[in-house]
Amino acid sequence: MDQFIMGNKSKEDSPRFKIFRKFKGYGYIDKTGKEVIPCRFYDTGGFFEGLARVLLADKWGSGKWGFIDKSGKEVIPFIYDGADDFCEGLACVELDYKWGVIDKSGKEVIPCKYDFIYDFCEGLAKVELDGKYGYIDKSGKEVIPCKYDGAKFVSDGLIGVKRGKKWGVIDKSGKEVIPCKYDDVSKFDEGLAKVGLDGEYGYIDKSGKEVIPCKYD
Repeated sequence: MDQFIMGNKSKEDSPRFKIFRKFKGYGYIDKTGKEVIPCRFYDTGGFFEGLARVLLADKWGSGKWGFIDKSGKEVIPFIYDGADDFCEGLACVELDYKWGVIDKSGKEVIPCKYDFIYDFCEGLAKVELDGKYGYIDKSGKEVIPCKYDGAKFVSDGLIGVKRGKKWGVIDKSGKEVIPCKYDDVSKFDEGLAKVGLDGEYGYIDKSGKEVIPCKYD
């Protein structure tokens, strides 16, 4: 055995461990070392929400991604060019260079039409299309149009967005809460977010009030 990697996000999430055998592939063992899923996959992820993404391919990596359960049974067919782990009951998948979303039954919830889709957080997922960013909900509705030059968090119902070179904050309806005037903005923590302006830093509250002036290095 050439390599041993723990493949689960947390101890509670999965008792499976990923192993690798030279020239054979990846599989899974349990905590006793028993091989419960044979080493037949070219690449694998950990188990998230009961399913793991696995790549069934030749030794050069040419193949497709699908999902298996903890017994090794194929739950979602090997038809995808790329796949991410399940999060909030959904997984992002790639088909013909475009990304969409499937549920745990393999049903396509959101068609593969975006350049990239990020994980869902607080019911929303960031999407990229033609170099612009927006947000979709779990039904695929584009609640925030793809019109921003950057987007980087969802926190307490607020979203950090970028116009040109400046950052601001909007709410989940798309309403501007804090104008795009800062060089940087962080997630809100205990009601405050760090902001940067002209190389100096301070803190704002959720109304946009600068409670700690941007005067610190």
